[in-house]
Amino acid sequence: MSERKNLCVLVALHPVDAALAERLGADEAVHAAERHAKRIERAIVMQGGQILFSSPEQTIAGFERSDAAVHATGEALERLQALPPLQGLRQTVRIGLHYGRVDTDGAEPGGEGPLIARQLANLGSSGQALISGTAVMLLGGGARQLVGAQPLSGPVWSRVGIPVHAIGQRSGLVTSVPAAARLSSRLRLRHQQDVLFAEELRPVLLLGRELANDITIMDPRASRQHARIERRPEGFVLFDQSTNGTFVAIEGRPECFVRQEHILLDGPGRIGCGFSSTEVERDLVFFDIV
Repeated sequence: MSERKNLCVLVALHPVDAALAERLGADEAVHAAERHAKRIERAIVMQGGQILFSSPEQTIAGFERSDAAVHATGEALERLQALPPLQGLRQTVRIGLHYGRVDTDGAEPGGEGPLIARQLANLGSSGQALISGTAVMLLGGGARQLVGAQPLSGPVWSRVGIPVHAIGQRSGLVTSVPAAARLSSRLRLRHQQDVLFAEELRPVLLLGRELANDITIMDPRASRQHARIERRPEGFVLFDQSTNGTFVAIEGRPECFVRQEHILLDGPGRIGCGFSSTEVERDLVFFDIV
């Protein structure tokens, strides 16, 4: 059975280096890649991460908290930097982090989390670690000290479509939440007797049937991890990650249905997790911007 959950995903690419293979031989190049992979795995385990997939070419890990993923990355970079070069050459390693959905129904995890984390790893240079703005907004103060204050700029990063930041080692750059993410408004969510806010200190809210969600939807049509709402530079965005989809009615507009897609919540309205927002349901979620 497919299992889906939201995690901060770390993808480390450490392929057998062609230059090392040419200079040292294929066997020694494979050993170099393995040594690097083991140091990365140790850093992941030390920070409470779970190895989701490992191969000679890559390591994929999941973390419940983005802070732990960033600290594991900083630890891994230090461990790799401490390895001596081999005849003047270093093993190629690139790391990407993103917070998003992870599907574990296949041999290799899929979903938005691993997909974007791998994309960032592929875009980085050797020895570089990159993190998406989505994961940055979930960081506490200590972990933010390891992340560049401003997103990377240039044509390559513009085409990615989301802010991307560089991660340093423990003695790295001092940072804060990116300036573009500092919104003055808050999104208020009302569900039954509960009132929650998506704001600077709580930029992501999770909706679904699992009790671990910020808003627990008891209706059987809702998925365990149904949707998430993120506070982004462009506003408050709902991402559906469910089986039955999410129905959103914004005041003055027709109801929209989203499944495995996203929608901007730019006005007062209602959310139905797996059922129409026009139904009279106690599990409807009401939202407005305050």
